[in-house]
Amino acid sequence: MVRSGTERVRPFVPAMDPDLSKRFWEALGFEKVLDGEVAIFNAGSGGFILQRYYQKDWAENFVVQLMVDDLDEWWAHIVGLDLPAKFGVQPPKPPAMQPWGLLTAYVYDPCGVLWHVAERRENTIQDS
Repeated sequence: MVRSGTERVRPFVPAMDPDLSKRFWEALGFEKVLDGEVAIFNAGSGGFILQRYYQKDWAENFVVQLMVDDLDEWWAHIVGLDLPAKFGVQPPKPPAMQPWGLLTAYVYDPCGVLWHVAERRENTIQDS
């Protein structure tokens, strides 16, 4: 059994233009904790590794979920950044209740990776 509290999952996220992607994630408020051959970004208790690798089919079929406490606050932040104008990304999609029960907004990163920004539900173990 793995000792609880010692694990952290960090997916490797593709970057076609690593410098553009780093600026994108820093603008969104992620904390860059390493910048070298890869860049590591933290967000709360999770994070991801931005790699200097891009394959169009993979990037455009890769999806990451970011659970947040207040989606309205996040949405206001996302809209205020004007990501399409500043980073050339697809326009984000506003929060909507999904059939699976999560209020979710959608953000595309500079590589085309789709991020589900979903509001955490109280007393729901899978959302913590």
